[in-house]
Amino acid sequence: MPAYWTALANHLWQSTLFAGTAALLAFVLRRDSARTRYLLWFATSLKFLIPASLLVGLGSQVEWRSLHAVVPPVAPAVAQIGRPFTVPDEVRVTETLAPEKPTLLCYLLIGIWAVGCGIACVRWGWLWRRMRISAKRSAPLPIGCPVEVRSSPGLLEPGVFGIWRPVILVPQGIADRLSPHQIQAVLAHEMCHVNRRDNLTSAIHMAVSAAFWFHPLVWWIGAKLVEEREVACDEEVLRQGCAPEIYAEGILKVCRFYLESPLTCASGVTGSNLEKRIEGIMTMRTVRAMSFTRRLLLASAGVLAVAGPVAVGIVEVPSLRAQVQPHGPLRFEVASIKPLKNEGAKGMLQILPGGVLRMEGTTLKSLISFSYDVPESRVVGGANWIGSEVYQLIAKPERSEAEDNPRGAIAPGTPAWSRMQQRLQNLLAERFQLATHTTEREVAGYALVAAKGGAKVTASPEGDQTPAGTMRNRGRIDGRNGTMVMLATVLSNMLGSPVVDRTGLTGNYTYKLEYSQDFGPVGPDTGPVEEGRPSIFVALQEQLGLKLESSRVTVPSIVIDRAERPSAN
Repeated sequence: MPAYWTALANHLWQSTLFAGTAALLAFVLRRDSARTRYLLWFATSLKFLIPASLLVGLGSQVEWRSLHAVVPPVAPAVAQIGRPFTVPDEVRVTETLAPEKPTLLCYLLIGIWAVGCGIACVRWGWLWRRMRISAKRSAPLPIGCPVEVRSSPGLLEPGVFGIWRPVILVPQGIADRLSPHQIQAVLAHEMCHVNRRDNLTSAIHMAVSAAFWFHPLVWWIGAKLVEEREVACDEEVLRQGCAPEIYAEGILKVCRFYLESPLTCASGVTGSNLEKRIEGIMTMRTVRAMSFTRRLLLASAGVLAVAGPVAVGIVEVPSLRAQVQPHGPLRFEVASIKPLKNEGAKGMLQILPGGVLRMEGTTLKSLISFSYDVPESRVVGGANWIGSEVYQLIAKPERSEAEDNPRGAIAPGTPAWSRMQQRLQNLLAERFQLATHTTEREVAGYALVAAKGGAKVTASPEGDQTPAGTMRNRGRIDGRNGTMVMLATVLSNMLGSPVVDRTGLTGNYTYKLEYSQDFGPVGPDTGPVEEGRPSIFVALQEQLGLKLESSRVTVPSIVIDRAERPSAN
């Protein structure tokens, strides 16, 4: 599944789970204040705009001194919720061989979503325009009220229009139909909407409904918001001392003579379940004070919903990369890292007998690039010293590895090379307290494919025990029991651009390639640039029956989450 669909699916089930939890809490708090339940449903609506991964990302920015802290059992699950795209490196490598491209189904689904979102926006925009026209045609009423009250000629119920500068609109001639006490009760209801900024919260939920119109829970949440919003205002009006009979009769007269407000974000007086509301008003339902247990339950749920992902980001995410890497047997037996004073020292890499790794004048950025097999240009983040301070690194593998490679015969693309990189990754995590994560992006690169006429490589004999490898040295590439993936890796390092294998050749082969070391203008049409030797592009086609085609390829980038200067040896 493409990453963007995984992201959407992950976010939707998070929000659905959040809504289910909110419904359970609302049931527990059904006899408490409607204002509490309204805020609970509004938080549920906001969850659709705030992915858990965002909170995890915020937490990951907090410096955490110990990456070896004990993480609660729930942390891995929350981390998976927050970061649904993390996959093992083995899977990630295969993904880079086949860049994801939007399919016809993808475009179709995006088109359907855009149409639905557009219809919702146009509908609400049209209704908002009607309310705005009614407001412009209205005339001020000399009624003592903290907010301006205006009389509208349309058959609209009393309601609040506007978010930042709200006005209360009442139908023209309402004073002839309602008594002064009933009008005051209705205006008290509208002032509750103004004081609670209900139009703002309703507009926010309208945006959520437009973006997630396809999710039934969004519309159910909207109905719950309207229901609890009106009940909360009823409770506040009664708390202020309004007589229940007068208030209920005023609402019934409004329903008898006027139409209901057509716009969700224009708070009115007749919304929600009218029969249930009138029953609640007439029975003078008292709102009991929330018990300590319920307060604790609500507070715990809020802390868990917000602080939980943030805490996971603080503790879990910086160490996530280190946890993915194998920390068991793949370690250097002895390793020495020493800072060098000459920051301009030139980097040098040697594989000595016994598989000993020696690097002189290398930066941490170079070490990350080498160990994760990505160019330095795709190592991002971290402090400036990561790319400027230089070190000497000497590392010796365990005895079994040294015995397998007594002469240091470790070539790029071989299992021994991969094990050395993993050992170095573990060493960096231990000595530099390095924590990283991987992102992917599509860039310009090359695809290694078979040329017309087919590949000219010799399949290795069955049962050949020669260690697989592909070596490049002084204008020559030798493959001994090597693979096309190894050849693509060598070409990628040589050209400085990503090369992926799309030859379809999955076996082991023997091949030899001689080319000009003077690349000149790099490109598939480059001709001979060194006497007696063609360019790498021409040599591939002539000697191996392969060619490099320009292509968009998906490549990993390493993002540094945390790094410290190395501990003493």
